[in-house]
Amino acid sequence: MFKGGMAGMMQKAQKMQEDMQKAQAEIKNLTATGKAAGGSVQITLNGEHQATNIQIDEGVMDDKDMLEDLILTAINDATKQISDTAADKMKGVTGGMKLPDGMNLPF
Repeated sequence: MFKGGMAGMMQKAQKMQEDMQKAQAEIKNLTATGKAAGGSVQITLNGEHQATNIQIDEGVMDDKDMLEDLILTAINDATKQISDTAADKMKGVTGGMKLPDGMNLPF
């Protein structure tokens, strides 16, 4: 009986690993556009948190300090979107199970 139970656990672990790899691939292909100042600054990031596009309206280019703040806000917005979506996808794989401290997933 124990042996059958162990085999079942191994199958579940293997399925979870496959599901996790699939979710990680989906996360890698995500994109999110962070916005600041009502869309005056927009920055698009991919699932690996790399910037792929930036749009800045000319009207916000006069104030360097403000523009820098808007860029940071847009980046942080896009980063949060990617992180939140990745966490939701991984929660579906892990069934909401919390991972031990120090065991981070690649997102």
